[in-house]
Amino acid sequence: MLIALSWLLLLCYLLASIETRSNGLFVQQRVGQFGKLFWIYKLKTMHPKSQKIGFFSQFFRKYKLDELPQFYNVIKGDMSVVGPRPDVSGYYDCLNENDRRLLELKPGITSEASIKYKNEDLLLSAQSDPKKYNDTVIFPDKVKMNLEYFEHQSFMTDLKIIFKTVFN
Repeated sequence: MLIALSWLLLLCYLLASIETRSNGLFVQQRVGQFGKLFWIYKLKTMHPKSQKIGFFSQFFRKYKLDELPQFYNVIKGDMSVVGPRPDVSGYYDCLNENDRRLLELKPGITSEASIKYKNEDLLLSAQSDPKKYNDTVIFPDKVKMNLEYFEHQSFMTDLKIIFKTVFN
């Protein structure tokens, strides 16, 4: 997939670099399988100083093109195509008891939860306390959905999620 989309990735990287006036690659540490930290790669969609999102960046986010570099994470073995989205420290690594089973899964580029919350930024921006809303509503729902995936994962389930991601 990375080879087939390399021309698109290169074009998006160049546009992200020009628009953000910086290296167009965003690199951040995330929690992976078994709680192991890894570096995730995405296209940068915010200007580093102004935190503004430009025209191309909005397009990248809308069509998830900013996620393309994560196929490199898949090749490295840090991620899979389908699985719970990797989060920053302080969320999945702090799960309790039964919910910690999610750490047995490799994080993924897409999931049912990422499809449901594809407009998460918009949803959070409408809240008076976005962090509290995320911590009490969105994150627990994502955990529930990802546990459902954990319990019923299969090749066919993965294909359905990939199909929904592409055509939703």
